[in-house]
Amino acid sequence: MNRRQTLKLLSSGATALALSPATVLAQEGKGAMKKIPSSSEEIPVIGMGTWRTFNVGSDTVLRDRCAEVLKTFFANGGSMIDNSPMYGSAREVVGYALKKIGIPKNLFSAEKIFTEDGTATRKQTAESAGLWGVKSFDLMQIHNLVAWQEHLATLRKMKEEGVIRYLGITTSHGRRHEDLEKIMKSEPLDFVQLTYNITNREVEERLLPVAAEKGIAIIANRPFDGAELFNLVKAKNAKLPEYAAEIGCTTWAAFFLKFIVSHPAVTCAIPATSKVAHMQENMAARLGTMPDQETRKRMIETITKL
Repeated sequence: MNRRQTLKLLSSGATALALSPATVLAQEGKGAMKKIPSSSEEIPVIGMGTWRTFNVGSDTVLRDRCAEVLKTFFANGGSMIDNSPMYGSAREVVGYALKKIGIPKNLFSAEKIFTEDGTATRKQTAESAGLWGVKSFDLMQIHNLVAWQEHLATLRKMKEEGVIRYLGITTSHGRRHEDLEKIMKSEPLDFVQLTYNITNREVEERLLPVAAEKGIAIIANRPFDGAELFNLVKAKNAKLPEYAAEIGCTTWAAFFLKFIVSHPAVTCAIPATSKVAHMQENMAARLGTMPDQETRKRMIETITKL
């Protein structure tokens, strides 16, 4: 599926879109990858979030558990770690974990600027890098559009200087979509992060088509709707549908994640977990067949009927 074909499908208003093997760059025995539109660099379709799960303070036992989760993430082909100053001690804990397991060569570090002080972009970036224990970040995002004009201007200069490789902007919980759309249409961005999951598909209407048109990579946060999707299937005692086996899903986690990353405009999803077993389930979503248009429709129907 080329860009023109993708845009045609997006503009048709369809919510269940076909995704060709070429789009996800899946290879036999390897996990699915997608290209960052602004550079064509490939990254795994499943990344890792740290909201809540890595905010464990100075507790060494909990920090070591986070390190094991991170180790499992990389062992299963992971690359992108997403973090923010908003997430309490998460930056320090990521730094602790990376120091303990060693920084992998394929690390794709994604941080955020979260301050109303529009002049503090460089200062907060340096602070975060120190806490992570890295020299620089691959991606720096403006968290929830906070002071975005000032921060974006500085991030552009930092990208030109090679201090960061990519820049982006984020929102979550379905907030400020109208503002985000205007920014996406008027500002050159590499990444946009937003909420997208099988029960929260509002972004399919306007934001994902704009991203496809403008060549902006999409990171999907809250892929499990803050665990509400698991609560739903548990409350209904729902079993995976038979067709799930056709797309290599043996868990609900893989089912939910494959729905997200099979959308042509979505580059990756960033589920967060504090358990090794759950990380293994999440990373399994990179493997096997991706849902096509008809399967995506069936997946929506399955969850809607619960």
